[in-house]
Amino acid sequence: MNDKIDPICGMKGNIKAHGHYFCSEGCIKKYEKQNKVKEICPECSIKKRPWYKERLYIVSIITITLFIATYLIPYLNNWFDALVDYLKLIWWAVLLGLILGGIIDYFVPREYIEKYLGTHRKRSILFAVLFGFLMSACSHGILAIAIALYKKGASTSSVVAFLLASPWANMPITILFFGFFGLNALYIIFSAIVIAIITGLIYQVLEKKKMVECDKCGIKQKNHDFFIIQDIKRRIKSFRWTTDNIAASFRGIISGSWALSKIVLWWLLIGMIMASAARAFIPEDFFMHYMGATFLGMVVVLTLATIIEVCSEGSAPMAFEIFRQTGAFGNSFVFLMAGVATDYTEIGLIWANIGKKAAIWLPIITVPQILLLGYIFNFLL
Repeated sequence: MNDKIDPICGMKGNIKAHGHYFCSEGCIKKYEKQNKVKEICPECSIKKRPWYKERLYIVSIITITLFIATYLIPYLNNWFDALVDYLKLIWWAVLLGLILGGIIDYFVPREYIEKYLGTHRKRSILFAVLFGFLMSACSHGILAIAIALYKKGASTSSVVAFLLASPWANMPITILFFGFFGLNALYIIFSAIVIAIITGLIYQVLEKKKMVECDKCGIKQKNHDFFIIQDIKRRIKSFRWTTDNIAASFRGIISGSWALSKIVLWWLLIGMIMASAARAFIPEDFFMHYMGATFLGMVVVLTLATIIEVCSEGSAPMAFEIFRQTGAFGNSFVFLMAGVATDYTEIGLIWANIGKKAAIWLPIITVPQILLLGYIFNFLL
């Protein structure tokens, strides 16, 4: 499949057109626009997949059916309430993530991403963490943005650093954590940044040794000898604010957001279903009795965080409740960070869109760091 790489997004393609393999019709259209292709492609074999075979539609139908069943069956009402609560928690973050991903897909030139995140220099990891800190979406909302960045040319190591830094080191969560933990919130924020940087640097080593997938690795990067601010000013100045141009931009953003939603949403729905089931059927006192400041407590927290983590805003109150009930600050940290590092939704998306080796290495690299810092926090704080 190495010779079947989409020339537009860098993903694996299965639609043959114009002498290349594309992952979607959208990429074919972008290729035709960029290369000013007007003639009909004689060898193109574009076949739309029936809607009932699309994973997004299948999982959506299952989710709607589950909502109805849990509402009508009294025994499952707690599951219904949990589903509704989680939906309330994540809908805006997911929507924001998809919109931002659509904006990146339409407006951000590939050269910007390649210039700062596509290289294999150490500073690209720092830029990835900085960009993650500036984002305002939660761990699941950020997935759509990360996939858009990868498709735009970001390296695997930069995408992983971006994913790890975004949920816990972004500005809105920083403010939320200070409300919960006071100045101790600095330990969470700083530790999240450190783990993101260390993990990104390790991934760079793995990329060089070809131990993780990276579509852009080995491809000679263009010399982007330009200043982004000047380029942005030039683009704004040259943009004509006509009704047609505005409408075309809007359609482009919607198209990019929809393409990302077909990649991301079905995973998110599965994650929401599993998380709400854990909340509905696992007794609350179990969390309090088995989450003390011990190694066993951290392991229990790590396991539960893997199952029930849905959104950073939603996990933060639970993490504070663990700290309030047990006094184990390290366990709260493990709950927060492990939810992102071991979340099967995130790992599944990396597996499906980057590669299985990149996905498998994520918990292998991050979990030891998280447990070590959690132990130190339990010992010192």
